[in-house]
Amino acid sequence: MNISVKKDTWRLLLRVALFLVAIALLVQLFPSENKFKYTYQNHKPWRYGLLTAPFDFFVYKDAERLKNEQDSILRNVLPYYDFDAGILRQSLKSFWRSVANTETDSAAQQYKDYVVSQLQYVYSHGLIPSKDMEKFAENGVTNINVVKDFVASAIPVSELFTVKSAYSYILNHCPSELDVQVLKSYNLNRYLNENLLYDAKRTEQMRAEALKGISPTMGYVQTGERIIDKGEVVNDRTFLILNSLKKETEGKVLSGKRFYLLLFGQVLLISTLMLALFFYLYLFRRKIYSNFRSMLFLLMMLLLMVTLLAFGMRYARLSLYILPFAFLPIVVRAFFDSRTTFFIHIVMTLLCSVFVPNPYEFILLQLAAGITVICSMKDMTQRSQLLQTIVLVILVYSLVYLSYSLIMGLDLSELHYMVFVYFVINGVLLLFSYGVIYICERVFGFLSNMTLIELSNVNNSLLMKFSEMAPGTFQHSLQVANLATEAAARINANSLLVRTGALYHDIGKMANPLYFIENQSGKLNPLDGLKCEDAAQLIISHVNEGVKIAQKNKIPDQIINFIRTHHAQSKTRYFYNTYRNEHPGEEVNEKMFTYAGPKPFTKEMAVLMMADAVEAASRSLPEYTETTIDKMVDNIIDGQITDGSFKNAPITFLHIEIIKSVFKQKLKNIYHSRITYPELVEKNK
Repeated sequence: MNISVKKDTWRLLLRVALFLVAIALLVQLFPSENKFKYTYQNHKPWRYGLLTAPFDFFVYKDAERLKNEQDSILRNVLPYYDFDAGILRQSLKSFWRSVANTETDSAAQQYKDYVVSQLQYVYSHGLIPSKDMEKFAENGVTNINVVKDFVASAIPVSELFTVKSAYSYILNHCPSELDVQVLKSYNLNRYLNENLLYDAKRTEQMRAEALKGISPTMGYVQTGERIIDKGEVVNDRTFLILNSLKKETEGKVLSGKRFYLLLFGQVLLISTLMLALFFYLYLFRRKIYSNFRSMLFLLMMLLLMVTLLAFGMRYARLSLYILPFAFLPIVVRAFFDSRTTFFIHIVMTLLCSVFVPNPYEFILLQLAAGITVICSMKDMTQRSQLLQTIVLVILVYSLVYLSYSLIMGLDLSELHYMVFVYFVINGVLLLFSYGVIYICERVFGFLSNMTLIELSNVNNSLLMKFSEMAPGTFQHSLQVANLATEAAARINANSLLVRTGALYHDIGKMANPLYFIENQSGKLNPLDGLKCEDAAQLIISHVNEGVKIAQKNKIPDQIINFIRTHHAQSKTRYFYNTYRNEHPGEEVNEKMFTYAGPKPFTKEMAVLMMADAVEAASRSLPEYTETTIDKMVDNIIDGQITDGSFKNAPITFLHIEIIKSVFKQKLKNIYHSRITYPELVEKNK
C-alpha cells in the first residue's frame, strides 16, 4: 500500500513540475511592457467611459502629415556636386596631343582655337551625367550646389551641360567662317567628360540636418486632461491623441512596483488557465493525465502556438491573420477527443489574446475556427478531409471577420481586403499539419485514424503474408474484425482501432500455422502426439510470437496490446480439461495451461476478446439455429465475466448486453439457412 501511495505521489509531483515549467516558459514569452487596453476607430463613437491623460505626453503627427513635411523640406535641400578642374586639363592635353601632327596654317589654327575655347566654356559651366539631368527634370529640381575650391554655390540646372548637349552646343555655335563638317572631324566627344561628381555623403548629411528641424509632435497633453468620454465621436485630433497615448503607454519601460504588478498579473492569469487545464485532465480525462507523454505533447503544442505568436509579433512583425492558430486543434484532434481539443484550444486562445491589439476580435475568430476544425474532423480517415477542413477554416475566418467589421460600423469600402489574402496564406500553412501529425505519431507513440486505415489494409505486406501462411486463421481474423467493428460502433468505442487490432490479434499463428485446427486441411493433427502441457504451451506461444512479429514489423504498441490481451489470463480449456481427466486427483500446475495476459484494459480490447471467443466457438456448433447461437454467445461471454477477464476494462453490463445482441444478430445472418436447389428431372421421350 505504501509503495502504491509513493508511486501516486511521485506521479503527481512529476505532472505538477511539468505544469510549473510550462507556466515559467509562458511567463517568459509574455510581453513585459504596458498594453493599451482600448480599441477605437476614427469617426466612430468611443465605447468606454471618461478617459483622462494618465501622464504627460506629446501628441504625435500622423504618418501622412509627417511625410508631407519631410518631403517639403527635402525638396529645398539641393544635391551637392564636386567640381573637378582636372578633367578640363586632361581633356585639353589629350586634344593638343591628337592635333600635334596636323596642319599648322592659320585656317587650321582657327579650328583648334575654337575647340579649346568652347571646351573651356562648357567645362566652366559643368558637365553632369545625363541620368542625373533626367532625374532633375522628373523631380522638378532647378538648382544644385556645386562645390568649387571648398565653396558651395547654387547653380541653375539650366546652365549645366551633359556630354550630348555640350557636343551640340559646340557645333551649333560654330562661327560662319568655320565649316561644321571639318569641326566634326576633330572627334569632339573624345574630349567631353563629366566634371561634376555627385557627393552622396554630403547630400545625405544635409538632408539629415534638415529633417532634424521637423518636430514629430504637434501638441502636448498634461496629466488629468480630459481626452474623450463615452458616446463621443472620435474626430481627427482625438484620434491622434489616442494614437499618441497608445504609443507612449506601450513604449514605457516598466520598473519598480509597476513592473512587479504586471508580472504578478501575468503569473496569476497563466496559472489560472493552466490550473484549469490540469484539473480538467485530472477529473475528466484521467487516461491522458496518467500518460506522461500525452500531457507533455499537449503542453508542447500549447507552448508552440504561444511562442509562434510572441516571436511573430515581436520580431517578424507578421500579421495576426497569417499565423495558423487552427494548427493546434487540427493536430490535437488527430489523437484526442473533441472536448479535450476544444478545452486546450480555449486555453491557447485566451493566453494569446493578451498579445493582440484587438482581443475580442481575436477570440471570436479563433473560437470559430477551432469549432470548425473539431466538427469537421470527427473521424479523419482520408487526406481529403484535412483539405476540406482547411477550406472551411478559411471560409469561417473570412465570414467572421466580415461580419465583425460590419457590426463595428465599417463600410465595405473601408474593409482591409488584404486580410482575406492573409487567411488564404493561413490555410496554406495549415497544410503542414499533416506532416506534423505523422512526426508526432513517431515521437510520442500516438496512433491516428490515418495510420489505422493503412494498417487495416489487407493488401499490406504483413497481412498478405499472414493470409498466405495461415489462410484459415486469416479468415477467422476477418470474421472477428467484422463482429468486433459492429459491436464497438454500437457502444461508442473506437471501431477502427478494434478492426485493426482484430486483423492482427492472431498473427502469431504464422510461426506454426499447422498446429491450429483452422489451418489443417486433413484429419491429422500435429498436436495429437504431444503431451497436454506441451500442446498447451504451443498454443499459448502464439501470443508471444505475435508480439515478436508485430514488433519486428514496427506495428504500434496500441495494436500489439490487442495481441497480448485477446486471451487475457484464460486457460486452454481443451488441454486443461483433458489433462485433469487423465490425471484425476492430481494437483495441476495451472500456469502450464494459462495465458500470461494481461487482461483487457480498454473497451476495445474487451470487445475483441469477446468477438474472438464467440467467432471461434461458432465454428464448432453442431447446428445453426437461433437457440444454439444465442446460447453459445451467452455462455462464452458469461464465462469470461465469471473469470474476471473484464474487471480492468471500463465496460458496463449494458455495453456487454449490447455486444451480445450484435454478435447474435451477425452470426444469425452469417449462418442463416439456405434453400436447397431442386435437380432438373428429365422426362422420358
